[in-house]
Amino acid sequence: MFLRVARHTNDLERIENFYVDILGFERLGGFQNHNNYDGVFIGKSGLDWHFEFTQSDSKAKHTFDEEDVIVLYPKTISDYNELENKLVRNNISIIAAINPFWNENGKMFQDPDGYRIVISPLKAVIDEID
Repeated sequence: MFLRVARHTNDLERIENFYVDILGFERLGGFQNHNNYDGVFIGKSGLDWHFEFTQSDSKAKHTFDEEDVIVLYPKTISDYNELENKLVRNNISIIAAINPFWNENGKMFQDPDGYRIVISPLKAVIDEID
């Protein structure tokens, strides 16, 4: 099975920059003027899932609540620390989660559309020293 998480946005360029330049995903492809939609596919090569973000003349109407969260588990503690530092360097504020589990086991922030994302070290392995 393959998974695509598709979402409409009002600022495709800003969303792409956030997910690629800050979170470290890859731009896997894209399209322009497909039935009046532009879009990008963002994820990691070789995996069976990706995000699709689209933009059109129709404005995005986001309806979500504070419990709707995407959780990212970096593979190593170094990856987790690097991602947290990148968020800080890009002036992305860490916010408190409603669910205390995420405050104890990660850091929550928002993407440019206001969706909440958590980075969590729970599945990260400690880096080996050579």
